Amino acid sequence: MSINLQKGQKIDLTKHGAPGGGLRNVLVGLGWDEAQKSGFFSRPKPIDCDASVILCGAGGHVLNPSDVKQSVIYFGNLRHPSGAIMHMGDNLTGAGQGDDEQIKVDLAAVPMNIEKMVFVVNIYDGRARGQHFGMIRNAYIHLIDLSNSSEICRFNLSENYDNMTGLIVGEIYRYNGEWKFNAIGQPVQEASRLQNIIDIYR
Repeated sequence: MSINLQKGQKIDLTKHGAPGGGLRNVLVGLGWDEAQKSGFFSRPKPIDCDASVILCGAGGHVLNPSDVKQSVIYFGNLRHPSGAIMHMGDNLTGAGQGDDEQIKVDLAAVPMNIEKMVFVVNIYDGRARGQHFGMIRNAYIHLIDLSNSSEICRFNLSENYDNMTGLIVGEIYRYNGEWKFNAIGQPVQEASRLQNIIDIYR
């Protein structure tokens, strides 16, 4: 049965999955509704939200800020060299039902130097286009157990995010040898480029 999380709530992922085997393959899905059209002749540019994963090591710092392939999984680097973390591709508009972007994680294969995987969403060129998360509705993150396609948990981001171009949505992290998920929902004012959020974890 899926758990609806509130901001700041944490769950233990090791309690899910096959009996005796624990949770291994997780699909992290992120979704949002496209911008509402206003006016009969108005056709605003689609809001291009990008979901990414920042990989952190000891102390919660990004593994290697100068090596994107080892440190960040995003539309320009879809697969970690270990194969444990894989981005399923970029959605440029947020149109349609269901997840807009998805990331697969093989928890058992995540290298030991990765202590935390931070899931973030930013609006590409948001500031230049006059776009922000106050113009987006029904944003969420949920985790799916790929062994049986069941939803483990869901976190709906329902706060007012006016003038914010980025969101730190949630994180999967190690604690005493087990994997846990933390619902964060922290807005970032300037994140028209992913680098702005990466810099927070330097």
